[in-house]
Amino acid sequence: MSVNHPIKLALLWHMHQPVYFDPHGGVSLAPWVRLHALKDYLDMLLMATKHENVKVTFNLVPSLIEQLEYYSNGGSDRHLELTKMNAAEADLRFHQEICDNSFKCNPETMIKPYPRYYRLFLRWQNSRKENEPVGLTENELRDIQVWSNLTWVDPMFRFEKQIKSLFEKGEDFTEQDKFELLDWQVKHIRKIIPAYKELALEGRIEIALSPYFHPILPLLCDSESAKEAVPDIRLPQQRFQHPEDAKKQIEMALTMSENIFGKKVQGMWPSEGSISEETVRLFAETGVKWIASDEEVLYRSLHKSGMDPGTNPPYAVYEHSSGAKLFFRDHLLSDKISFVYSNWDPDRAVTDFLSHIQKIGERLTNELEDAVLPVILDGENAWEFYRNDGYIFLTELYSRISNSPDIKTVTISEAANQVRIKSLKSIFAGSWINHNFRIWIGHDEDNTAWDYLSSAREFLVTFEKNNPGYDATRIALAWRHIYIAEGSDWCWWYGDEHRGPDNHLFDLLFRSNLMKVYEELDSEIPEQLRLPIITQKYKPAILLPDALVTPIIDGKISHFYEWFGAGKFQCVASETTMHRVYRLLSSIHFAFDHDSFYVRLDFTNHKVLESVGRLQIGLGIHVPEEKRIDLIIPKVPFNSTKQGIYSCALSEVLEIAVARKFLWTGGFGPLAFKVEIYDQKQLIEMWPEEEPIVCELPEKNKELFWHQ
Repeated sequence: MSVNHPIKLALLWHMHQPVYFDPHGGVSLAPWVRLHALKDYLDMLLMATKHENVKVTFNLVPSLIEQLEYYSNGGSDRHLELTKMNAAEADLRFHQEICDNSFKCNPETMIKPYPRYYRLFLRWQNSRKENEPVGLTENELRDIQVWSNLTWVDPMFRFEKQIKSLFEKGEDFTEQDKFELLDWQVKHIRKIIPAYKELALEGRIEIALSPYFHPILPLLCDSESAKEAVPDIRLPQQRFQHPEDAKKQIEMALTMSENIFGKKVQGMWPSEGSISEETVRLFAETGVKWIASDEEVLYRSLHKSGMDPGTNPPYAVYEHSSGAKLFFRDHLLSDKISFVYSNWDPDRAVTDFLSHIQKIGERLTNELEDAVLPVILDGENAWEFYRNDGYIFLTELYSRISNSPDIKTVTISEAANQVRIKSLKSIFAGSWINHNFRIWIGHDEDNTAWDYLSSAREFLVTFEKNNPGYDATRIALAWRHIYIAEGSDWCWWYGDEHRGPDNHLFDLLFRSNLMKVYEELDSEIPEQLRLPIITQKYKPAILLPDALVTPIIDGKISHFYEWFGAGKFQCVASETTMHRVYRLLSSIHFAFDHDSFYVRLDFTNHKVLESVGRLQIGLGIHVPEEKRIDLIIPKVPFNSTKQGIYSCALSEVLEIAVARKFLWTGGFGPLAFKVEIYDQKQLIEMWPEEEPIVCELPEKNKELFWHQ
């Protein structure tokens, strides 16, 4: 790279929370806006702007801003109400509820480092295991109340007098300690939006917004747009086709930006990077200068436009015929920060990040003047999986970027104004997740939600037409609840992709907003809205393979796309079992090609392998007879081959290739498997805990994937 033409790095941190307000009670039903406000929203801003040479774009979702204002004005949530409860007066039923709401964070980084909090966490877990009351003293209960708030305070603010004294004290907190912490929270939250406004006016950052309630705009414009990526997808019975709602969600966001920040934002990160031909035109019509999506969407848009991806990389700025400028995030680097670097040493992680940028720069030697590298990701949820909330990693990252002559950080608007623009004729309808919308539509639960939304919206339109003199305020409130129900978060939790202990809460919030539409119109609520849409018991989701995959069996993630299209199982304990404080496996990937069946095991922390000693990892495969592969792992790294049956390698991950002819004479058929880990013949882990992972390996050349 050249000092005269350093590569332009456009970092965008996306800050998002859905609307947690109870439509029937006003109080927030979840504490996540308040708790993330202590840990992410202000420190992320201040860390970036500590360095003169660093410029960053922050994308704020209006529904988040709305709730930050709510807490600034004394708003509450159930966790906060439980925290305020006098520990001396709380009876046993509140002990249980306080505990159930006080350990919802990553135990490894946010509970275990604090001895008192960790001991109480283990007590609570044991009580759940034994199905007995937790049995806490007054001091223990109060310590849980305090720690469940204190652990969320970002390391940047722990030097402040009130916070520092609480960390030093560690236990036996008083009611006064607790309320001083809660008072500090409100003062802290009140600083957030003014700080963004001030630094934006100084030109140190750029503020962008998403559409107001974070809807998947292409699906609002036309639910049929999901078929572009997945032609055979099953859609809701009622076609949702309301581009006017999509436009309204954009316009509401632009109005908020004027009211809060004094001017309209120049750009937007569409919810989940979701775009389509129609939505890009809507952005342009409403005055949005730039939008961003993912490089997978670009790749398919280039093919749709008849353009060669080889000569049109994601590091250019594109312009659609509507006039909107488009950026496409580097998938690898964005996801490495989100999902990979949390388990790495911070210095090694930053070195790896910068080396990728250097390689990109070397490939673009003759194009650096017009090259922009967009790195766009969630700015809040990743950090609880990093040590010290990512403070060390981010400090090192900003410091080294700031001092690098080969990198120039720019806001996205600056990038749009500094480079030559390439034309992009057509847009492929997709999101940053697998370039499709399957997370939000296609599953029976998703489709039911869309049908309920369609019915409520149609009812409101008809009512408004037939009752022109009805209270305009109540009509406006009914529309607000429709717009909230159009948000992406509800369908994120419907279907098989994401299952967790709070799914029922999101289901309730979605249906409650639709019920409120009918209530505002003094109309009878449809009975189905009173019944849960979620019908399945919570269990970890299994995503099946959707492409042929041939990984390199070397125990390493050789490149980002090596396992792209593989199936995945996340190793998370189900609700009915004791939460695992320690576990070796974090996830299981599985895939196949014409010759082999592949399994990849990802570990929570590579060092745990070295501390356990001699391991045996068993792959129990039922096809339908039982066939086993047992690997003795004496040391790391490790590799082994059994002629004609399997090969494996362990370094960063464990990769296993099993010959299909070993499993079936014909090389294809049904398959069910589990992974077992033994230490000195003692079973220490088994995944899945209940039903095995089941999939079908089709006959050669008869694979029918969603996309190929």
